[in-house]
Amino acid sequence: MRIRTITALLAGAMLIAACGDADDGGEPATTETPAETTEEAAPADDAPEEADDRADWPDQLVFGFVPSREADVLVDSADELAAVLSEATGIPVEPFISQDYVGLVEAMASEQAHIGAFGPLALVRAIDRAGVEIILQSERRGTFTYHTQYMTNAPEKYCDDEPQADDNGMLWCNGTLEAAEGPVGGDAIARIDGPIAFVDPSSASGYLIPALQLIEQGHDLSELTTTFAGGHDNSVSAVYHGDVEVGLSFDDARGIVTGELPDVGERVVVFAFSEEIPNDGMAVVGTLPDELKQLIQQALLDYAATEAGQEVLFELYEIEGLAPATADQYDVMRRADAELGDQFDG
Repeated sequence: MRIRTITALLAGAMLIAACGDADDGGEPATTETPAETTEEAAPADDAPEEADDRADWPDQLVFGFVPSREADVLVDSADELAAVLSEATGIPVEPFISQDYVGLVEAMASEQAHIGAFGPLALVRAIDRAGVEIILQSERRGTFTYHTQYMTNAPEKYCDDEPQADDNGMLWCNGTLEAAEGPVGGDAIARIDGPIAFVDPSSASGYLIPALQLIEQGHDLSELTTTFAGGHDNSVSAVYHGDVEVGLSFDDARGIVTGELPDVGERVVVFAFSEEIPNDGMAVVGTLPDELKQLIQQALLDYAATEAGQEVLFELYEIEGLAPATADQYDVMRRADAELGDQFDG
């Protein structure tokens, strides 16, 4: 199956037919003895009805992806998913690799792509700006959400209780040790006034969500001393070395620097979690027939439940499972886009 570029996709858009021919079935044939054929002709009457059921189905579907790792791995995985959907729907499905999420949103807005795999912020933009409907959410490490952790080298300032160590010697306070989800430690977040290390402007857990949380708690980001560490491990290191008072990362990024900084868990204390951030997901063009949307959703769910499907999805975006999803599960990303979206196009 051929992978197209965005240019080829745009050029070929006019070739995608809008619907099939509903008239192929015709009227049931008559015989010289109508009385004998009346009951037997009933099954033939179903043929036009079945054709009519799919009269508004497209003759071809395009499934859009954005690279996040080696191109050859993405191409192979995209080909496999397209083949699975083609078999399930009875419609040819062609994979399309976009350079970025902006291009994929535009392709779906113009209905030159019909299915898309999106990161959480791009998914919200596709919903709000291209009228797509989310159908699936990705699972990783047994959960469909994750959160930011707030770290400090000043527990006396940000911890309202005595820090506790987990089995790995990592210190936690304000209930973060027991909590599986956020938000936790909001009062401590409100006290942040020292230098703070974000990760990257495009990172949901390393910037967008904690920045939104700070703004919603009354902070003016322009009045805070901030820096972008460039990586979650770098944010941990900045707190460890005292370059900043507070650092942000995914939970628990301290583990990735223990080789270099074996006592990091004793010197870098986690004191708060952000609210939960939804994982990435998959969406379809809103104008597709409902029956076809449901068929696409179920085909992907069924495939994700197979050993082969789990291998392909993990190779694609490290997806461990899929579950049905709705737009309201991404409200936190919509709020972040409203506050900070002009700083990030993706």
